Amino acid sequence: MLFLAVACFLSNAFVPVTAHASGMLPETSVVIINEADGEASMNVKNTDANATLLYTSIQNLPEDKENLLVVTPPVARVEPDETQLVRFILQSKEPLKTQRFKRVIFEGIPQQSKDGGVKVTMNVRQNLPVIIHPKGLAPNREPWKLLTWSMRNGNLVAKNDSAYVVRLAQTVTLLPAKTELDLGKTYFLPGETISVAVPAAGAASTTVRLAPATVYGFSVDSYDAAVTR
Repeated sequence: MLFLAVACFLSNAFVPVTAHASGMLPETSVVIINEADGEASMNVKNTDANATLLYTSIQNLPEDKENLLVVTPPVARVEPDETQLVRFILQSKEPLKTQRFKRVIFEGIPQQSKDGGVKVTMNVRQNLPVIIHPKGLAPNREPWKLLTWSMRNGNLVAKNDSAYVVRLAQTVTLLPAKTELDLGKTYFLPGETISVAVPAAGAASTTVRLAPATVYGFSVDSYDAAVTR
């Protein structure tokens, strides 16, 4: 997400204005933390030509507001073309029973202009998923196959009774009617149920087609699941 920040107000029409874009580049598209290790780390590179302050913060989901992670350092100065190591330390009071899903935000804030001119900066925010994997839980490369789908009172009901976070496209398609439904989000948490109203045209559908993604967020082949009644 890009947003514009005006460093100072134009006080003179002839004051020079410079534009500048900062870029903090994480080494991977997702942070995976194994409970057995207690922590994980991520290298973030400053691709900008100037020193930048890197702000790192954990964002809880509305469905799971428990604070499980501490990041260190939360703020760091990163020189041009240099890399900052950010650690994610797990602080769970009890052993985890299921995977947990959080977000991490990396935000680079460039230094202010020192030449007296007006400097317009573009701060680049990287918002990445964080998956915390319980100790003793076997990896599953296709957790979307564990979802169950049913038709109840005119609604498509999807349940995730597994211990895994499932990532997928926000839209699914009922077949053979080819009716598209919006799930409202791109993930299923363990134990979560999502219910979506089905138009009359799709009420008799027997299959739902979804577009799943790997734990790293890469799309894979579509998957067809049976819809029970």
